[in-house]
Amino acid sequence: QVQLVESGGGLVQAGGSLRLSCAAFGRILSIANMDWFRQAPGKQRDLVATITSGGSTNYADSVKGRFTISRDNAKNTVNLQMNSLTPEDTAVYYCRANVRDSLTLAYFQRWGQGTPVTVSS
Repeated sequence: QVQLVESGGGLVQAGGSLRLSCAAFGRILSIANMDWFRQAPGKQRDLVATITSGGSTNYADSVKGRFTISRDNAKNTVNLQMNSLTPEDTAVYYCRANVRDSLTLAYFQRWGQGTPVTVSS
C-alpha cells in the first residue's frame, strides 16, 4: 500500500509565494514520474508540472518561469515552489506518483488528497 501526503497549501496574497510538498509512504521500490495537478472550482484537473526520476521537468505554459518542481528520490518527496502567484492560480493542488510496488513489482499511480491554494487579489 502506498499513500501520498501533501502539505503547504493555504491563503496568500497576489504576488506571494507558497511551497507545496508531497511525500510518498509505503511499499515503494521506485517512483518514476511525479506530477502536480490542480483543479479550480468548476474546472477540470490540469497538469501543472512533472518531473522524471532523472530530474527532467516540464511545465504548463501558465506557470513557466513562476513555478519550480523538484524531488528527493531518497525521501520519495516532490515539491512545488510557486512564486508570483495570481488569483488565477487558486485551486486544489494534487500530487501524483507513478510507483513501482516493492513486493509485486507492479507499476501503479497514486494521488494525494489535495491541498487548497487560495490567492487573494
